[in-house]
Amino acid sequence: MKGPVLELSGAGRTYRAAGRGTVGVTDVTLRAFGGNLILLLGPSGSGKTTLLTLMAGLVAPSSGAVAIGGERLDMLSIAAVQRLRARNIGVVFQSFNLIDALTALENVALVLRFAGVGRREALRRGRVVLSEIGIGHLSAQPTGQLSQGEKQRVAIARAIANRPRLLLADEPTASLDSSNGLEIIEILHRYSREAGASVIVATHDERLTAYADQILRLRDGGVCGSN
Repeated sequence: MKGPVLELSGAGRTYRAAGRGTVGVTDVTLRAFGGNLILLLGPSGSGKTTLLTLMAGLVAPSSGAVAIGGERLDMLSIAAVQRLRARNIGVVFQSFNLIDALTALENVALVLRFAGVGRREALRRGRVVLSEIGIGHLSAQPTGQLSQGEKQRVAIARAIANRPRLLLADEPTASLDSSNGLEIIEILHRYSREAGASVIVATHDERLTAYADQILRLRDGGVCGSN
């Protein structure tokens, strides 16, 4: 894909609550290219999660525009946005969003099945990606029996199983100890390089800046600095 994987042009999102407008994030401009890892760095309430939902096409911007692979999301139907998201975007949620009763492999394969991959191929791809991030031996383990660090690895495997060009991660190290947290950011950094993907990580963890190609600092819903 030539050009930016993701482009935001003055993008903002305002929520309506009790008849009043509440700004989630405002006037963000960003170009994200393949092979780069970008940090959205800021404290709780700074707008990081709202910005990720805009990037994922889960909500529409109240102002400005969001484009993925050169396609403006506001110019597409809801069904077209869903198809584009299924093909191009992986999301690692802060709370993992795994189905604890399913095995690690079943959690990964389920997302591939939703993307239209046949059962046998989904299981094959699931085994491959779990092995790639070092937890192939846990394929048959129910995720409800895994540690926090292992669950985060399964969540990442699920997000990258379809080899998305855009990977979004919301506080992926927040519930982990220092050692596991650094291993997780190393996995995400390696994926950006090996897959030529744009990886965007929302975090409050300053230690992760060492892995970033670009840093967007957020406060009170706005960008207060970048480098």
